[in-house]
Amino acid sequence: MAKNAVPTVSAKGEKKGSQKSLALSPPVAERRPVKRVVHGVELVDDYAWIRADNWQDVLRNPKVLPSDIRALIEAENEFADGVLSPLASLRKTLVKELRARIKEDDADVPEPDGKYSYYERYREGGEHELICRTLRAGGAEEILLDGDQQAKDKAFFEIGCAQASPDHQRLIWSADEAGSEYFSISVRDLATGQDIDAVVTDTDGEAVWTLDSSAFYYVRLDENHRPSHVFRHVIGTPMAQDQLIYEEHDASWFVDLHQSQSREHLLIHVHDHDATEVWLIDLRQEGPPRLIAPRTVGIRSIVAPHMDRLFIKTNAGGAQDFKLVEASIDAPEPEHWRDFVPHKLGCMIVSFTVVRDFLIRLERENGLPRIVVRNLATGEERMIAFSEEAYSLALLPGREFDTTTIRFTYSSLTTPKETYDYDLLTSERTLRKRQTIPSGHDPEKYMTRRVYASAPDGALVPISLLYARATPLDGTAPLFITGYGSYGSPYPASFSANTLSLVDRGFVFAIAHVRGGTDKGWGWYLDGKLARKPNTFADFIAATRYLIAEKFTSVGQVVASGGSAGGMLMGAIANQAPELFAGIVADVPFVDVINTMLDDTLPLTPPEWVEWGNPITDAEAFAVMHSYSPYDNVKAQAYPAILALSGLTDPRVTYWEPTKWVARLRAKMIGGGPVLLKTNMKAGHGGSAGRFDQLGDVALEYAFAIACVKRLLSVNA
Repeated sequence: MAKNAVPTVSAKGEKKGSQKSLALSPPVAERRPVKRVVHGVELVDDYAWIRADNWQDVLRNPKVLPSDIRALIEAENEFADGVLSPLASLRKTLVKELRARIKEDDADVPEPDGKYSYYERYREGGEHELICRTLRAGGAEEILLDGDQQAKDKAFFEIGCAQASPDHQRLIWSADEAGSEYFSISVRDLATGQDIDAVVTDTDGEAVWTLDSSAFYYVRLDENHRPSHVFRHVIGTPMAQDQLIYEEHDASWFVDLHQSQSREHLLIHVHDHDATEVWLIDLRQEGPPRLIAPRTVGIRSIVAPHMDRLFIKTNAGGAQDFKLVEASIDAPEPEHWRDFVPHKLGCMIVSFTVVRDFLIRLERENGLPRIVVRNLATGEERMIAFSEEAYSLALLPGREFDTTTIRFTYSSLTTPKETYDYDLLTSERTLRKRQTIPSGHDPEKYMTRRVYASAPDGALVPISLLYARATPLDGTAPLFITGYGSYGSPYPASFSANTLSLVDRGFVFAIAHVRGGTDKGWGWYLDGKLARKPNTFADFIAATRYLIAEKFTSVGQVVASGGSAGGMLMGAIANQAPELFAGIVADVPFVDVINTMLDDTLPLTPPEWVEWGNPITDAEAFAVMHSYSPYDNVKAQAYPAILALSGLTDPRVTYWEPTKWVARLRAKMIGGGPVLLKTNMKAGHGGSAGRFDQLGDVALEYAFAIACVKRLLSVNA
């Protein structure tokens, strides 16, 4: 076969012609037009049939996918494999590089909890984590749960939670065996190592023990995969006898559970993307939940009990970037809330935890995080911060309440993750672990920078950069740029050993901290949602143009990547500025925005209306959404090479969204490509579950990016 030649594959996946002169034919999805009129606009969906009527059954059992849909997806996989076949050697090389940076027998720093210390670790060559403990004073290791053993002979396996009981005699653990995020909960006797209780099915994977270790609380998913019911399960009784504690009737609100740092209270957190409601249960005694923070449009509150009082993070009273208030646990109503840490515009309180004598908060100002420690008795505050231009901090609450030690992690784009214990009395930091890169890593070989691009409306968009010091900044370097920009989720400038495989090949790696995230505070999020959602796309394009203008790269040398809602970003920029990009990777991309938001039977649709708007009832929201929805805005134009990645059992971005998008792109585009779809038939939203299996997914994305800038892909798409 000639260099860069690829085999021919028909729509049915049959190989044709000789090995030496083959061209690829992409699958052609049948058009079965479905028409409807919404707010006076006719919508025509040629590929609505790809959404299986039994999609909920497919989540549990992928084998029931209708044969015509399966045939199309399998043909797409064969086509993608054929186009990408010249990259097989590169992908193997990348996997080898990526794996060489992983410490195979890695272990977390143990977390003290009473007489034990708990931790996760991996064995050499193991795909899944082991849940372990030792006596705090030292002694032999106990393996409480062996993820490798549990995953044996399973196509997919992922551990959800693993929580020891307060008396340390039992372990709640949960697992998903399809990638569909239906977790089953089991209870293990730690003396015998055997599971002893009835399996609790159809949960979100989390559970909270009662203080006497006799029962646990969990959230069950409803028939539409929505976490909506809180139950109490008594050990040794059948699931059918579980007591219903809370039921949410509004399909736009989700339910999850949190335990207080003291473990004396359970918090039922009910929320959509715009507001919260919080209920409190005393785990020391059986009783009904108490309402602490009622749902109010636009008001978000997070509650942390502390002995006889409550600390609450809230945006009530116009606190856009949040404040901390306190109240008596006996009088928790909002009218009794008193400011504890006042609101400061532009300084966002991200999270907080409270131990016996200290309150510790993580906040972000000017795009950089810091940790602030407050002595509850004296009010004195101390700050933990770092000096790099861009970095990431994470606050780890730990398992104990009566403690004078907290733990946090620090990393930057050049600095591997470091885990510190911080003495709350002396301010002394103790490095407990530094991420090991077995194949070697010299931070001095790399540069990390923070630059700013001007968006069309004048907003300054932060961009975090990583590149090798030897990389020329004269426009010749390829650029790999990623972003997200939804739900208020910031994109941390943290270390990723994987990105070195691109940077060491001369790429500039960039994170565009676009609006829709909270990288510059809550206002940054508000300016990238609902009617202002187009700002997210404009920011990303502006960031790309800035990096081209400043000679970090050049037109045609740029590969963009984003996943989930970040995949929607990829679909939008492909429509709006295709000329900038050599390639685009869209991982489980939310691209069929209009059709999904018009379908209130889908798991995430009603809760998402406060993020994107409700196109069913709101004509203006429909118009804005219709202006950017990637699927609805595919044009007769040339597109860059596109790699769409999908998961068959994905309940968040259903498999048909990227499948339909690829079909429409192929039908309308008038040049460019190729457009490829690769569907994982044994996984969901997160892709492969095993830590080494995941490297294959990364290698595929990186090999595609390298091929795009080196012009190694050649096919009529």
